[in-house]
Amino acid sequence: MLSLLSLSLLATAALADWSGNVNYGSPSYLHPALGLSMPKVVKRHSGNASYMDPASLSFTHGVASGDPYPDSVILWTRAAPMMDNDRSNVTVEGTVPLYNHDTKEYVRASSSPVCLTYEVASDSHMMDVVTSGKAYTSSDIDYTVKVEAGGLEPFTQYYYQFCVCGSNNKSPLGRTKTAPTADDDTANVGVAVYSCSNFPNGFFNSYGNAARKDDVDYVIHLGDYIYEYNTTSEKRVVQPEVEIHTLYDYRRRLATYRTDEDLLLSHSKFPWIPVWDDHEVSNNGYRDGSSGMNNTEDSFEMAGGVSVDQRKMNAVRAYFEWMPIRQVDMDNNLRIWRSFSIGTLFDLIMLDTRNYDRSITTLGWNDEYVKDISNDAGRTLMGSDQENWFYRSLVESNERGATWRLIGSQIVFSRINQTASWATLDLPLNYDQWDGYMANRNRTLKTLYDNNISNNIMLAGDSHANWVSDLVWLDEKPYNPSTGSGALGVEFGGTAVSSSGPCDEDEPISACNEISRGLIRDNEELQWNEGWYRGYFELHISKEKIDARFFGTPSLQTRNGYEVSLANFTVVDGANKLSRPVGGGLVQDGALQGGNVSGSKVTVDTNDGRWFVHNFTRVTLETTY
Repeated sequence: MLSLLSLSLLATAALADWSGNVNYGSPSYLHPALGLSMPKVVKRHSGNASYMDPASLSFTHGVASGDPYPDSVILWTRAAPMMDNDRSNVTVEGTVPLYNHDTKEYVRASSSPVCLTYEVASDSHMMDVVTSGKAYTSSDIDYTVKVEAGGLEPFTQYYYQFCVCGSNNKSPLGRTKTAPTADDDTANVGVAVYSCSNFPNGFFNSYGNAARKDDVDYVIHLGDYIYEYNTTSEKRVVQPEVEIHTLYDYRRRLATYRTDEDLLLSHSKFPWIPVWDDHEVSNNGYRDGSSGMNNTEDSFEMAGGVSVDQRKMNAVRAYFEWMPIRQVDMDNNLRIWRSFSIGTLFDLIMLDTRNYDRSITTLGWNDEYVKDISNDAGRTLMGSDQENWFYRSLVESNERGATWRLIGSQIVFSRINQTASWATLDLPLNYDQWDGYMANRNRTLKTLYDNNISNNIMLAGDSHANWVSDLVWLDEKPYNPSTGSGALGVEFGGTAVSSSGPCDEDEPISACNEISRGLIRDNEELQWNEGWYRGYFELHISKEKIDARFFGTPSLQTRNGYEVSLANFTVVDGANKLSRPVGGGLVQDGALQGGNVSGSKVTVDTNDGRWFVHNFTRVTLETTY
């Protein structure tokens, strides 16, 4: 009996060590079948199985951290024998075929597991270790490792590092930071906000610039972390060189993106709070498909026998493996929407306005139809479960006394009449944004007004342009665009890291600014628009105010630290509008309501074919992460 008990305890301990790697689990608590069977994994790697030789392993894609809580944070790395990825579920006699890009052939990698330890310390020399642990990985999860490091102090900076067991083979050093407790009277927090990084389009200089300046605490990513297309470029070849559908495809695409040095630098320096947009799965996604795949026989054949649902599962599984995010209390549609309380300073509410339970969107062939039904009361961006959670979260945030509410919604919330700019098919609005789900937007605004919820900051990406608007309920509540009276918050929409914008790269900035002037003229709540630059913005948040700083990266064809300060905005506590004069009355480019534009001086850079900005600043490059 004692022997059986001892064996049982050993088996339990083995399972605990393996399950410490979150990536073996399911992305959904209520759907464990989406995870791996831990008893089977342990059995396959037990007995005579030996761990992979530490000398054969590399930390191929750096380190990352994310989803900070007051007492814990998620840590991530990948320790693998090759840069290439696991061929999904294709196994032959206990081995997994991997593609060697040097020899241009498939090779058989050992199915032996990898043992790692990790340490978290209060100093960069890793002398004062505050917590540590062990985790295992294998080809089952593409050699990724994701652990929750607990026992940490609130709002505290830490350093962390992984090591292959029994060796001195260590990962790069990472830095992270926990969140303050919900009742902590935190004075100041900075966040950098990103969206839409397209690898073939150019280098991710925006990620690196914020990391090099090191003025923020956290990174918020609003989605389109990758793109699923088969496009590539001569300088930035993306793998695989096809439109992606399978689990291997999505793993390989994520791995390619994670080779960008500035993306690695950002992941290593800041805890990320990401959410997906549409391209992490497929363009213009909704609950039943996407613009290129709609559960028809033709789309099934086009995808090589992968159904819409299977494609979504492959994308979500790979995203879960590669991103430093937690399991949240998910239901049957793979919930990623979640919230974070950053002291009493602000609540961050991250929505999924794309894949969770969204009603049909514009798919190219049905745009006029979606326009006709855009105000239908039954249409929803989120599904009833998420909508109810969203409204409840807003009310509870207000009741608990959080000063600000930041809402990450991926797509632009404000109504944007675009007929004077780049509208197509005579559609006045972009019905793939909140404009296509007017009843859902009205329910959101009604919740805010009915419950006297103020200090609301909407965050948007997706559009590849910069937008700053007073948050208003047009046609329902009075609004004075000159003073901002009648607004109940502000929307900050950021441009892309590298995805193509509304203006081609070879167009002069002046032509793009003319489009912005038309948008400003036709949208009274839109205070600033700019569409030529790729970049990001930072929010510096205090009890008294939020300062928003928008930055442009003028050249993407090389890795560089060039940066232009485009505009700065302030929102004062309780004002519920942009401070006047908006942007201090002066911005660098685009168009500003009632203000001036200084205008960039540009010439053509013959080295990379882009217009080159003379009034940039330069942040010194870091070559290590």
